Amino acid sequence: MKTICTKFLYFFAFLISIFHFSQSIKISGKVSYKNKGISEVNVTLKDTYDGATTDKEGNFSFETSEKGNHILTYSHSKYIEVEKNINISNQDLSIDIQLKEQVNEIDAVVITAGSIEASDKNRSAIISPLDVYTTAGADAQISSYVTYLPGVQKVGETEGLFIRGGTGSEAKIFMDGSLINNYFSNSVPGIAGRDRFNTSLFKGNVFSSGGYSALYGQALSGALMLESVDFPDQSSYDFGISPIFLNASLQKVNDEKTFSYGISAGYSNLKLMQEVLNFNTDFNEAPSGFNGDLNFRFKTKSGGMFKYYGMFNNDVMGVKTASLEPDSQYFLVDLKGKNTFHNLSFKQKFGKYLLNVGASYSFNRSDLNFSSETNDIQSSPTRLLTDGNYLNFKTILERKINRRVTARGGFELNQAREELSIEEVRKDYKDLISSAFLETDIAFSNRFSAKAGARAEYSSYLKESNFAPRFALAYRLDKDWTTSFAYGIFYQNPESRYINSGAKLYFQQSQHYIFQVQRTVEGRNLRLEAFYKKYNNLIKVQNIANIPGQYQPVQAAVNNQGDGFAKGVELFWRDKTTIKNIDYWISYSYLDSERNFLNYPTTLKPGFASEHTVSVVAKRFFPKLKFQTNLSFNYAKGRPYYDIVTENGTNMIRNEGSLKDYSSINLSFNYLPSIGKKDAKAFTVFVLSVSNVLGRKNMYGYNFSNDGNFRSAIVPPVNTFVFVGAFISFGVDKTQDAINNNL
Repeated sequence: MKTICTKFLYFFAFLISIFHFSQSIKISGKVSYKNKGISEVNVTLKDTYDGATTDKEGNFSFETSEKGNHILTYSHSKYIEVEKNINISNQDLSIDIQLKEQVNEIDAVVITAGSIEASDKNRSAIISPLDVYTTAGADAQISSYVTYLPGVQKVGETEGLFIRGGTGSEAKIFMDGSLINNYFSNSVPGIAGRDRFNTSLFKGNVFSSGGYSALYGQALSGALMLESVDFPDQSSYDFGISPIFLNASLQKVNDEKTFSYGISAGYSNLKLMQEVLNFNTDFNEAPSGFNGDLNFRFKTKSGGMFKYYGMFNNDVMGVKTASLEPDSQYFLVDLKGKNTFHNLSFKQKFGKYLLNVGASYSFNRSDLNFSSETNDIQSSPTRLLTDGNYLNFKTILERKINRRVTARGGFELNQAREELSIEEVRKDYKDLISSAFLETDIAFSNRFSAKAGARAEYSSYLKESNFAPRFALAYRLDKDWTTSFAYGIFYQNPESRYINSGAKLYFQQSQHYIFQVQRTVEGRNLRLEAFYKKYNNLIKVQNIANIPGQYQPVQAAVNNQGDGFAKGVELFWRDKTTIKNIDYWISYSYLDSERNFLNYPTTLKPGFASEHTVSVVAKRFFPKLKFQTNLSFNYAKGRPYYDIVTENGTNMIRNEGSLKDYSSINLSFNYLPSIGKKDAKAFTVFVLSVSNVLGRKNMYGYNFSNDGNFRSAIVPPVNTFVFVGAFISFGVDKTQDAINNNL
């Protein structure tokens, strides 16, 4: 019996020992972020099948039979993965841990103060070529399109982007990072120049109405950054025909999509439309011009990208207007212009670094002849000839240090030489602006990010340097709402036409303060923005001699004693989803601006600034019919006007007032059928566009006689303009792009 009992005790002890060494240990705990529990965190023992997922309070619990030293891992897509060393013995473990948020490039809040962006997920701006083409009243021009966005004034008598109380020269336009000089065609007084560049050349363009990046300079008010297309989808042949122009283009791309080239040519002439429509402007020589361009793109074996674009155009125009002076009947202006532009850019990754290099060259000639006519006898013309040569070089080196920090820096050279001659007056202006810049993006979390940078410049003409710090902060209030604040100092050289004396001049300066609240959900965007701008060192001129027909001093006392401010609020709402197949947006801007600059005798509301502006755009697409109709409306409260003269060496206002309110309703219709056999279709877009459908007689200002007793209104060349055209593409079906753009 004793032997049996002893064996039983040994056996029982053996079972106890087996149970002891194979019993499970419980591992539990809580996973938190900023002391708040996190759900759906995967907690596992590394290299085992043991683990659990946290509940909505962040708690987890699982059992394991493992012993000894192990690694416990915590993983979640929105948080930095953590590995914690633990020792499993004979006791249960309770482990609490705090995770750090992982900054995700898609989820992270994007700084958008001063600019309009489509969404946090897609960083590209809403300005696409198709958006421009399908907006009634935009006339297929990017610069006209942005007048339907908040912050941009509708100024029809001269070219340029007039942003938040700034002049047209205070906004700059860039292509692939390089400055475009003379983006607009040459013009005559009272008639604005058009975009020189084909809208289809660009993709994902970014418009900033203030507080823009330190990578760009020499703009007091805003910047438009245009990015050219990398590679076309496939080879194509395109033709465009209308009563006012004829153009054709060829684009070839190899099968591997490593090389492409293209060429285009076009001719325009307004003479036929002048015969059909009732023009306000008497063109004694109808506006006409010839243009062409060439491009090529190729990828290197290491993934780099070269892009080249070159273009040229010439234009002629003659305008005849009734004279306000008693000694002549008519005033005549004749224009002959030439322009060429070349841009070469290179982008390449070198390990952790991204290199962007760009260079551009442009030449522009404006040949204006001013004369008067009495009883069919024309006076000897006064010739104003201006030649400009511009060279830009820019390089940017960028490194993504980690998921939270990206840094970029570089330098830029802008060289300008302008030669002006009018009668006995000759002016030769030369300047080299050397710039260096540094900028960093810091994502503190998915809710909070910052951009900080600075730019320094030196002008060889002014013999002055500047330093411009800029920063912006953005915070996500919740999933759909973000808020941001931007501040920056911006400098710009005085316009060369005002640099014609021995006076010591400095950089003009502006300071931007911008606060924005934005809500973005699928297909809908709401943006509210408030801004304040302070101007210092603006150019003041005491006019002595004018070029006939326009304010451009040839001999004047010039200084930097001008100043001013601009403040306001803006609203932008766009909705693509609420109503099926309809895309619409509404923008409103309130602007309070005053300046004492140029020949203003005192502080005044600028003649180019309207206090209230409203734009409404609506697009309706009928997919089965492949038909689209577009409607747009523009309104601007009447701008002030001034008749400023110099008497006894002092500038004074002789006449002043307010213009009537501006408004315009525009319509366009697009039909996109496919023509031909299935394997050889020509994809066609037929366009009918009517600007200012109701024929409202808008005006932009007044011209005054020398004695101030007579005046004439500055009006658009035509009240209502009708455009009919066809665009045919062999090889690329554009119809689906049009459908997708509006769904």
